[in-house]
Amino acid sequence: MRIAVTGSSGLIGTALVTALHAGGHDVVRLVRRPARQPDEVTWDPEAGTVDVDALAGVDGAVNLAGAGVGDHRWTDAYKQTVLGSRVNSTRTLATALAALDPLPRVLVSGSAVGYYGDRGDEPLTEASGPGTGFLTEVCQAWEAATAPAADAGIRVAYARTGLVLSPDGGALARLLPLARLGLAGPLGGGRQWWPWITLDDEVRALVFLLEKDLEGPVNLSAPQPTRNADLTRALGSALHRPTVLPAPAFALRLVLGEFASDVLSSQRMLPARLLDAGFGFRHQTPAQAAAWVTGHI
Repeated sequence: MRIAVTGSSGLIGTALVTALHAGGHDVVRLVRRPARQPDEVTWDPEAGTVDVDALAGVDGAVNLAGAGVGDHRWTDAYKQTVLGSRVNSTRTLATALAALDPLPRVLVSGSAVGYYGDRGDEPLTEASGPGTGFLTEVCQAWEAATAPAADAGIRVAYARTGLVLSPDGGALARLLPLARLGLAGPLGGGRQWWPWITLDDEVRALVFLLEKDLEGPVNLSAPQPTRNADLTRALGSALHRPTVLPAPAFALRLVLGEFASDVLSSQRMLPARLLDAGFGFRHQTPAQAAAWVTGHI
């Protein structure tokens, strides 16, 4: 297949492009600067422009573009950046794909566990409704921005991704250095459910969505729900380090501001549709995930 990818320089995008090449697929990378390589296409999602002719012949697309949720303190201005970067990029790509002839078969568009909000111990499948809060609003607008592609008859899947575990960044970017020193511990009370997925399984799931006949929301998280304290403990065990120093909720709020509420929120998300479709996770337990992460550092 010939696959267009946005966000190809990010953590997930970089790994996805590598995996697609390894699988024998051609990749077209959408970049915001002038194209320098034969596989690059210039676009400006804020302006809503993209070189449509250069996308001719693509069989599908994976949309991973968007400003990092935890990269900056949540000022009103940065919250607008988080929202706009996702909605504008998704709408621009979906509109461009809808204009192609022949139409691509599929658009796999990024979304996130934030769709469900803070739900305590409630099991969350793709049939669960949205929660409340800023990230819920972002995810709803993000998914809705795919409408031009869906209206044109392109199969659209929303990859509602959990916390991506990787030795190179993602959800563990701040936790791993502390864990190596034996200074990591539960966040807040540690009882909140953390829907995690390893980068390896995340990329495999995205390729699975390109190839399988799934549309609508699909939860991308490991099949074994895990509390924050248990995941932290598994990481410490793999590193042979203690994990007894908790980060109190009030301290997280001082450091992270409004974003702390989402770090402390609980989502017991289950990958029901992936499992029903026959997807096989390589890392199903916190111990397996921790062993994979620490085995690459």
